[in-house]
Amino acid sequence: MPIHHLQLWVPDLERAERSWGWLLEELGFELGRRWDTGCVWRQDGTGIVIEASPDMVPGMLHSRLRPGMNHVAFHAPDAERLAELVAEAPDHGWTQLGDHAHHPLPSALTVAYLEDADGFEVELICSA
Repeated sequence: MPIHHLQLWVPDLERAERSWGWLLEELGFELGRRWDTGCVWRQDGTGIVIEASPDMVPGMLHSRLRPGMNHVAFHAPDAERLAELVAEAPDHGWTQLGDHAHHPLPSALTVAYLEDADGFEVELICSA
């Protein structure tokens, strides 16, 4: 994958670790490094960083509905595993969103949308 890493600035590192750490590890990422304000999970040379950076503007929260990144989409291995992740997600701080794709999806795909407590969205997608 040509992306080296994605970095998400979060308002609460502990809460984000609970949701993102669980999901990333379930998708095969491994915790690579932790520091006072953040963590990075890695898989095949790609990193996902969550950080409660001291450089964040106080009071400014993420909104996927503003300009910027709307969501991150991850491959799920198969439809059965995708369904298991969706069923387990609420125990780890995720809420399932309804189908809100703004374009028709190919019938050969199975998709689920999750949102964490800070409004970050992930899409889980697999070939049916």
